[in-house]
Amino acid sequence: MKIDTIIHATWIAPVEPIDTLYHNYSIAIHEGRIKDLSPKQEILDKYSSDVEVELTNHLLIPGLVNTHTHSPMSLMRGLADDLPLMDWLNNHIWPAEQEHVSAEFVLDGSLLACAEMIKSGTTCFNDMYFFPEITTRAVEQAGMRAKVGLILIDFPSAWASDADEYLAKGIELHDQLRSNSLISTAFAPHAPYTVSDAPLKRIATYAEELDIPIHIHLHETADEIEQAVAHSGKRPITRLNELGLLSPRLLAVHMTQLTKDEIQLVAEAGAHVLHCPESNLKLASGFCPTHELQQSGINVALGTDGAASNNDLDMIAEMHTAALLAKAVANNASAIPAEEALRMATINGARALGLDSEIGSLEIGKSADITAVDLGGIENQPVYCPVSQLVYSAGRENVSNVWVAGNHLLKDKELTTLDEKAILAKAAEWKQKITD
Repeated sequence: MKIDTIIHATWIAPVEPIDTLYHNYSIAIHEGRIKDLSPKQEILDKYSSDVEVELTNHLLIPGLVNTHTHSPMSLMRGLADDLPLMDWLNNHIWPAEQEHVSAEFVLDGSLLACAEMIKSGTTCFNDMYFFPEITTRAVEQAGMRAKVGLILIDFPSAWASDADEYLAKGIELHDQLRSNSLISTAFAPHAPYTVSDAPLKRIATYAEELDIPIHIHLHETADEIEQAVAHSGKRPITRLNELGLLSPRLLAVHMTQLTKDEIQLVAEAGAHVLHCPESNLKLASGFCPTHELQQSGINVALGTDGAASNNDLDMIAEMHTAALLAKAVANNASAIPAEEALRMATINGARALGLDSEIGSLEIGKSADITAVDLGGIENQPVYCPVSQLVYSAGRENVSNVWVAGNHLLKDKELTTLDEKAILAKAAEWKQKITD
């Protein structure tokens, strides 16, 4: 049978079934989907293809799913480092955004982010920022998969003046993307401290009607909790629960400040936690109790946060940090083993975004969203367990090839859909504008 592409690899970690590793297997791809996953000779006996990729000493994994980003903020990478969250936001990031954020800023920053993520092995991301329709253009140009956030915040911005306009524009974009196979939407109220009760109630209703998630920063810092209690007498998660937002639709980002009762509440609601370990560490926000959350049955996925607070969009590094940090927080060296870290970066993220029937694992019938990692270099030798090697010693520089829906977006470390030189030139221009 003639098909589109055959990929041969030394190892394949499909993620599903759990703890499975294939040696000298191949993936057959046709019309954007995984047609077959079998030993190499069986694939060669059954299929022929004009495109055949041989990846010796490579590990194939599902494309990485970055569940929390602010992609245009790549243009603010390193702008205001080593500051507490509210100082960083109030005195540096928000003033810079007020002066510079525009459709042009969002397009150039989103293209920079997409290029970085593809080269890091990420095939899908969940974004939250102004001008989401412009980020959509960048995603389409890159050929990636994304969940674009329908941002809402109480104060006016360059994109919208009030809650009514934010919601109207967001719903209009959702309608425009209904038939898009790679890009979908989520409501993205920024945080409990920046969105008041009335808009949050409307989002809870609209999310149910449109059947889309709600993506929000929640319990990020101790200061957030203290201010919420001083203002309303309620912890933010209690308030959201009373407003009807705590449900399987909720994608709660950070969650570093949780009581045992709140963990139980999240578990009973079926909400998802989007863990951003490196951003939390850099901003000294606190520690998400990932091992305890998972033991309670909560789905925990990984995100990088924006490049302005991380300062990268590197999901391989995020897996590494998540695994190590979980062990220290739980005082348990078995907490979040390598295989689980990989699941957090793939199938758990897909599940949180409602995309697990399409992506997150390498299974027959699913979309061919695939990342290839070269473990043949001296820094990764010898290879006893490829998945452990990926999480504990490999880096994004080892990513060699990336496919989304069977389309080859990174070929032998070269971007195929984006002009890297042009993106770099735009980044340099924005640095000049922002620092002048």
